[in-house]
Amino acid sequence: MRGRRRVAAAAVVLALLGAALWLSEPALAAPSGGGGAEAAEKRPAKAGEGQGSPKHLTPGPPVLARSWGLSDGRTGEVLIAHAGNRRLPIASTTKLMTAYVAMKDMPLDKIVRAAHYDAEYGESLMGLRTGQRISVRDLLYGLILRSGNDAAHTLALRAAGSVPKFVEQMNRYAAALGLSNTHYANPIGLDQKGNYSSALDLMTLTRHLLAIPAFAKIADSREAELTSVRPRRRIKSINELLEDAPWVTGVKTGHTWGAAYVLVGSGRRHGTELISVAIGAPTDETRFSDNLELLEWGFRQYHHEQAIHRGQALAEPSIRYAGGSLPLRAAQPLEVGLRKGQQLEIEVEAPAQVTGPIRRGARLGRANVFVDSSPAGSVLLRAGRAIPRAAFVDRARYFLGNNWIPIAAAICAILLCGMLLYLRRSRRKRRMTEGENAR
Repeated sequence: MRGRRRVAAAAVVLALLGAALWLSEPALAAPSGGGGAEAAEKRPAKAGEGQGSPKHLTPGPPVLARSWGLSDGRTGEVLIAHAGNRRLPIASTTKLMTAYVAMKDMPLDKIVRAAHYDAEYGESLMGLRTGQRISVRDLLYGLILRSGNDAAHTLALRAAGSVPKFVEQMNRYAAALGLSNTHYANPIGLDQKGNYSSALDLMTLTRHLLAIPAFAKIADSREAELTSVRPRRRIKSINELLEDAPWVTGVKTGHTWGAAYVLVGSGRRHGTELISVAIGAPTDETRFSDNLELLEWGFRQYHHEQAIHRGQALAEPSIRYAGGSLPLRAAQPLEVGLRKGQQLEIEVEAPAQVTGPIRRGARLGRANVFVDSSPAGSVLLRAGRAIPRAAFVDRARYFLGNNWIPIAAAICAILLCGMLLYLRRSRRKRRMTEGENAR
């Protein structure tokens, strides 16, 4: 009898422990829309840095510069180039690395004082006054839009403490980016021994810069208001390429006697991003025409494909407790450019299950588009409809439906215990009755 009692007690304890474990399942993380969502894994993707000549291209345009090239701004693939690795003076396109180092080493909103700069006649300046308070962001606008040598000088001193130390930083970053045909001797781009780069290296550096949203905005600006100076000033870009086509997005001009005319250009059209370089153009006009022809030729090598449509349902996570699914729709369309033979892929980051309440339009994922495994763009995914908080009945039904095995085991254990107790009482009652009858 004691053995049966121990078995019954152990069955009850095990049943209760099992039910407790199932009831204490972890809560799901809450998304920005207010409900819960299971974490989604991100796919790591590496952008290509290819320098080989791709197939299926038409003959390139006539270009007059000494060295030039065109690359895909998304992947870094070189579409066409001439003397692309040739080391040449690059004039004020040196300031691209000045901007890169300054943005890496100083916050954009930092306020600094303009350093004294002894300018020679004819130098490009943004017009700083010695000791003037100005933000790093506004200095970068002056550096890129006006090609200000005084801006480059101030950025170098405030970032590194001295021009030589800043130049050391420039060369360290150049090595880190793999710019094997680049070396800097000053942050401005003045003709000086040891200050050179190549068309391919300039395209690589520009691609890294344009991946920084703040720089891409600066390079694409026709004009800008300097908000940190008093009184406020407006400056206009000297890059005439920005006026040649609405799809041009930058980037930087350069000119010295030793380098002749230099220009780094970029454009975005129908989801295709291109970067062009012309070093050593014979005239001011030809550097712009060279870049424009390279960019227009490059865009003709691509056909446009609508990778994602606005409102397109790209995921349907299940709804916890209430059942059914929630469509996650693209917040905006995405068009990409593809060359012949390139492959388009769409990968979705979205929860497998969501929990209300979720408002309509809540951000619940992202669709990433890849061209030949290189990132080509992404769009947010938003909830296609609102999901209310689950009612108690729905939660109870969900719990019962997903935990019927431990619940059934608990019920069986309780019934077994009840039967054992009933048998025990019945036997005790029978023995008492037999004892009374024996008397």
